[in-house]
Amino acid sequence: MTDDLLQGPIHAVHTELGATFASFGGWAMPVSYAGTVAEHTAVRETVGLFDVSHLGKATVSGPGAAAYVNATLTNDLGRIRPGKAQYTLCCASDGGVVDDLIAYYVDDDEIFLVPNAANTAAVVAALKADAPEGITVTDQHRDFAVFAVQGPRSADVLTALGLPTDLEYMAYEDATWDGVAVRVCRTGYTGEHGYELLPSWADGEKLFRAILEQVKAAGGEAAGLGARDTLRTEMGYPLHGHELSLEISPLQARTGWAIGWKKPDFWGKTALAQERADGPRRKMWGLRAIDRGVLRQGQSVLRDGEAVGETTSGTFSPTLKVGIALALVDTDPGVDVGDEVEVDVRGRRLRCEVVDPPFVEVNTM
Repeated sequence: MTDDLLQGPIHAVHTELGATFASFGGWAMPVSYAGTVAEHTAVRETVGLFDVSHLGKATVSGPGAAAYVNATLTNDLGRIRPGKAQYTLCCASDGGVVDDLIAYYVDDDEIFLVPNAANTAAVVAALKADAPEGITVTDQHRDFAVFAVQGPRSADVLTALGLPTDLEYMAYEDATWDGVAVRVCRTGYTGEHGYELLPSWADGEKLFRAILEQVKAAGGEAAGLGARDTLRTEMGYPLHGHELSLEISPLQARTGWAIGWKKPDFWGKTALAQERADGPRRKMWGLRAIDRGVLRQGQSVLRDGEAVGETTSGTFSPTLKVGIALALVDTDPGVDVGDEVEVDVRGRRLRCEVVDPPFVEVNTM
């Protein structure tokens, strides 16, 4: 680890817990504590606790803030109401993805955003540049911590702390725990029932320790970046820089469901509407290894010996006990569920079955 990496509010706690660290998005992130497979299994079977305070935070406020955000980001805020959150995308004019993020609808004059760490500055700058008079965009990256409690026993953990759990999926509630203000949202990135908690940066350590005590009591584990990646890959959830980027559109990544096509405008609408009409030139699929081997990002996908795509993420699935990957595959001639392709793994042809993600059952509800 280098000294120039940013550290979250509870870096010392991770060190105390024996975490291994890696650089991610410019931040020193805990990769694992008990081991990635054990942490992954805890989330699938009991409960896991993630520190994702590296995620960005920003507030768009002022008269008509919701209408302004709705005219810029892809999804339609008209589909939700105050007290709900929404997955959305910030696109460039050519349809490329600057970032994918969560928008919290506070009220018509305030939208709270949680972008990816490395893209926060770009999202904030874009929103500031187009903001009409009276609209303020505030970068709050280090104002809040973010902890994700994920797994079948996540509600038990929050109940033990006196925090609300009876929330619709993608709904949130502002609560108080031991004098600490905390926003509790029924969201997550694992495919399991779970919650994300946002206390202030300063109150992060106090709350994290209390959550971890209850997670351990429920038979769970603190979980790091390694498990977060294996869990989201099993779900087929995109990660910016892998399945989404300035070169990979929402339609190619199959996140077109997060586009409000009937809205008058949003950044990138003209280009995306044209791509939708023409059909994307490539599409994201899942690959499940038939042969023994672990798939990784950046490997060629072959059909009949010809390159037809490339893996964007790859890992060993602790749930399925096989190699899995997400891949962008050309739509001409295209593939379909059940087709067999090969992946070039360092010169070895690894046979894989084409899968429509997710690879395992979704239990978010």
